[in-house]
Amino acid sequence: MFKDEIKISVTAGRGGDGVIHWRHQKYEDKGGPDGGDGGTGGNIYIVAIKSLRALNKLKGGRNYKAEDGTQGGAQNKKGKNGKDLTIEVPLGSYVKNLKTYEEYECVSEGEPILIASGGRGGFGNSYYKSGANTTPKKAGYGHDGQVYEIYIELRIIADVGIIGLPNAGKSTLLNEITNAHSKIGSYPFTTLEPSLGVAQNIVFADIPGIIEGASTGKGLGHRFLRHISRTKTLLHLVSLESDDLINDYKSIRKELKQYNHDLEKKQEIIVLTKQDLVDETTADDAKKLFYKSDKKNVFAISSADEVSIKKLFDFILTKIH
Repeated sequence: MFKDEIKISVTAGRGGDGVIHWRHQKYEDKGGPDGGDGGTGGNIYIVAIKSLRALNKLKGGRNYKAEDGTQGGAQNKKGKNGKDLTIEVPLGSYVKNLKTYEEYECVSEGEPILIASGGRGGFGNSYYKSGANTTPKKAGYGHDGQVYEIYIELRIIADVGIIGLPNAGKSTLLNEITNAHSKIGSYPFTTLEPSLGVAQNIVFADIPGIIEGASTGKGLGHRFLRHISRTKTLLHLVSLESDDLINDYKSIRKELKQYNHDLEKKQEIIVLTKQDLVDETTADDAKKLFYKSDKKNVFAISSADEVSIKKLFDFILTKIH
């Protein structure tokens, strides 16, 4: 199963305690204080990797804990710092601290982001030595590490998002352009997870079929719509088999607008699919419908026609580069 959101708890390491210790020398059984400080607790980081399934390795509700620092030692020896814990998330993840409401965007591969700091170690008794107190008999306790509940949500980073109603031919087009080999079917929500493909360094994302009410969470609406939030260009697919092309188009645009006004402003290319299943007049009339609606970038394609696919791809290149 593909996970694109999860909620976990994180606990940074506790600092080690300081120690009370006295320097032992010949002829002086109890010299001055030499108790060392405790080590610092381990921090917790998140780091983005190129794996859409990175969240599958995490368990929802689990507490992920960094290592505690160790106690200080004699001869002012500081305790060992706890090991940091790094949690891998997919590139493009949005992370929110549910306690502090801090938000992070994981858009740089391999760049660690600190989300919970380890506790400071306690001071040993040598720290407390002063002219007024040459034999301090106290040491500090280590501090607890930060404890947070973290929400992680994947938002795919792609140049081009392929959208449309179920069965509009999104997976087929992705395969033709990028040879991504995504699964193809003839019923709604066949594609239960986004698929990615790359052609000439352009990343394409096949966003599962959007249905009416997706913007309010119907079906898997919110989970799908958020994946197009970072795309530069939208390929809006409309099947020429439809009885009402304009209504199909407008239903998707309505969901985009209601979910996020910024999505409505993205550059859009309209792609009329399954041209091989209708006659030439029907395809030409369909294009004229969109031209009348002031839609300029309109293409009619067939998965069986390499020329139409190439023409579309060449146009995409001019818009992306």
